[in-house]
Amino acid sequence: MYRVKLTEFEGPLDLLLFFIKRDELDITNIPISRITQEFLEYLHLMASLDLEVAGDFIVMAATLMQIKVRMLLPRDENATEEEDPRAELVRRLIEYKRFKEMSLELGTMEGEARKVYYRKFFEADPRELVEEEDDSFLKDVSLFNLISAYKSALDQMPRKVVHEVQLLSVSVDEQMSFVMDFLRVHGPTTLLALVAHMVEKIRIIVTVMAVLELTKNKVVALSVVEGREDIGIRSLTPLVPMNLAKV
Repeated sequence: MYRVKLTEFEGPLDLLLFFIKRDELDITNIPISRITQEFLEYLHLMASLDLEVAGDFIVMAATLMQIKVRMLLPRDENATEEEDPRAELVRRLIEYKRFKEMSLELGTMEGEARKVYYRKFFEADPRELVEEEDDSFLKDVSLFNLISAYKSALDQMPRKVVHEVQLLSVSVDEQMSFVMDFLRVHGPTTLLALVAHMVEKIRIIVTVMAVLELTKNKVVALSVVEGREDIGIRSLTPLVPMNLAKV
């Protein structure tokens, strides 16, 4: 079975913070029922893409369901003031968010420090510094942005009232060629535009896997489309137009 492995691991707390940031939720007052439903839905989407789901995600899913059940149970009127069942999770999220922001800040400082080189040889000939092009292949894109765009692609797929059993032969290599041909003709595009004509779920799934493989090989770059659950896709290598490629 073809399996996509992501080099950068993102854990269950990252997914919860993704929901909180996306929906502009109050981190101290999490709508646990809604978050639990979305968390489980994203786990199913990750499984359908054959992404490796770590045990931490399963543990967090169980934790969310436990909190949900505790909040549904009637409170004991004779007991002293009970702690909010979400309190421990909220503390973990706030602490994780704080450390994550600190690590990003330290990473930025380290990047800036690498640009500094103290002058030692004062007789060197002057030369012009040419700014390098931005070849970032994952610009502000997380695993959960990709899953969100994948969910939107499935949602826009036409619904069939009558189910027809068809044997489709579609491979990751074929869809990788399709993606590059699409970029060659249309230029930079989005995931939703790429799969807009597809009516088979398996073809959409394999196409998303092809995009992930091209990204891992640094052939295409991904970016977040602001205000939409979509992912921008552009080639990192010069593409010969289709009419010239046939000459």
